[in-house]
Amino acid sequence: VPRETLVRTCCDAVNRGVALYGDKLFVAALDGRLIALDQMTGKVIWSKVTVPNQTDYTITGAPRIVKGRVLIGAAGSEYKARGYLAAYDPETGKEVWRFNTVPGNPAKGFGVEGVNKAAHEAAAKTWGNKWWTLGGGGTVWDSITYDPETNLVLFGTGNAEPWNPAANGREGDSLYTSSIVAVNADTGQYAWHFQETPEDRWDFDSDQQITIADVMIGGEKRHVAMHAPKNGHVYVLDVKTGKFLSATPWVPVNWATKIDPETGRPTINPDAQYEKTGKPFVSLPGAVGAHSWQPQSYSPKTGYLYIPTNLAAFPYMAAAGWKPTDIGFQTGLDGYAVAMPADAKVQAGAKAATTGQLVAWDVANRKPAWKVDLKGPSNGGVLSTAGNLVFQGTASGEFVAYTANRGERLWSFPAQTGIIAAPMTYAIDGEQYVAIMVGWGGVWDIATGVLADKAGTTRNISRLLVFKLGAKGQLPEAPPMNQMVLDPPPFTGTTAQATKGGQLYGRYCSVCHGDAAVSGGLNPDLRHSAIINSADALKAVVIGGQLHELGMVSFKSALKPADAEAIRMYLIKRANEDKALASR
Repeated sequence: VPRETLVRTCCDAVNRGVALYGDKLFVAALDGRLIALDQMTGKVIWSKVTVPNQTDYTITGAPRIVKGRVLIGAAGSEYKARGYLAAYDPETGKEVWRFNTVPGNPAKGFGVEGVNKAAHEAAAKTWGNKWWTLGGGGTVWDSITYDPETNLVLFGTGNAEPWNPAANGREGDSLYTSSIVAVNADTGQYAWHFQETPEDRWDFDSDQQITIADVMIGGEKRHVAMHAPKNGHVYVLDVKTGKFLSATPWVPVNWATKIDPETGRPTINPDAQYEKTGKPFVSLPGAVGAHSWQPQSYSPKTGYLYIPTNLAAFPYMAAAGWKPTDIGFQTGLDGYAVAMPADAKVQAGAKAATTGQLVAWDVANRKPAWKVDLKGPSNGGVLSTAGNLVFQGTASGEFVAYTANRGERLWSFPAQTGIIAAPMTYAIDGEQYVAIMVGWGGVWDIATGVLADKAGTTRNISRLLVFKLGAKGQLPEAPPMNQMVLDPPPFTGTTAQATKGGQLYGRYCSVCHGDAAVSGGLNPDLRHSAIINSADALKAVVIGGQLHELGMVSFKSALKPADAEAIRMYLIKRANEDKALASR
């Protein structure tokens, strides 16, 4: 995968897994290719670019196999992507069916949607202005679940694009974004949808794992889909019809004041409509979500849904005079106005308020059965077993086992690195193993560097760890942490120049290099870069694309040389402020 792909990648260069079917292994590459490999030799059998273009789309999710078809969507709801889920022939890679999650240009008609013509005519009524010019979002970047009982594929969709509805004149619910959608597994024909976050403006994707089970609710066994998306509510829906059964907040929520008990529609807090108030809004949960992609797990023995939970706010503010560009995030937000200040009290308060939990949610009774408080957010996915165990890795570098019924801590292992992936289990010759991929990265590491070291999450040591009862294996000694000292050049610019540079950095640079120029460790921390010593050197990189082979492409389509100098002055100013802060 070319490193230049990073410029169109939200939230780290990740891959969530592979699929096995017949004699093949299927993997989706970040640059938008679906690849079939021979399971025995690793030889490429076929490779197909499945995304509409390799400018606005990536693939970060795992393919799923459903009734002899390979299903995959794409990512890109912060760019100019139009979401979809598609099915492919495993022998040839030929597309069998496609469901687009956002309607296209009405002037071209919806006949091109085939069996989904009526579904797109209905969806188009929930948008405003020329939404299709920015794609609309709604990408299917993770959850794809097949239910053989109903022959339906249930999948979640991403946020609407741009986040700020006013930036592109977006009005209405914006279907089918931030929703669960069900389609016929054979044809891709629309069956039903349920929108969890209408008129989404907070990046509340619904791509989190969907769990299907038979659950006793109100004394009646129901075949339900259970979902704990970013927006902070646990939803229970009827699988066959999509009928809303319940939605209950499992974390503090301030973007909505209530959920209609009949329809499931939220009442939005007027203060949360930041594009209308013109003021910042600090949302609970935030854009990272009360639950992100890390898998949840359900135990039919306990009746509990185990949710890896983030307790982390996020500030939103509409950008003034925002216009789309050909490169970078297209969210319509002012990232500079709400950036973390170089203020010790503010940073300490934000760190103290940013934590995580493992929550065992009693589905039938709609309340937590138990909770475990964790040091930081973005902890690992969950595995629950028939042996009354729950396993989870943590951002602080532990792999832990709890009792599934009570949440009692039974065992832990120091992994030497943060863990965000989910564990799995298997048996060979009657002996059971538990395996987990450890290592740190992801959206939390990129976007919130000043907070990411809350739990020691800047360390990344990528390993596969496998455990069994009675094993004696030990890890080698961890390498020392890399400690960098700030030594920036003096600030020689003007306040106006640094302010403009901060605004440009917030829009074009922060998604990779961190909020307020503080990197979490995955990408270079520009406050430490020698390039900020030279105006010509920075322009050669930002405008000239001198480091494009390393992933730092040219931004000349959006930035002028004077803009690059303004960004340099902002970086120098911020580096000096943080140096002074560290010396106190």
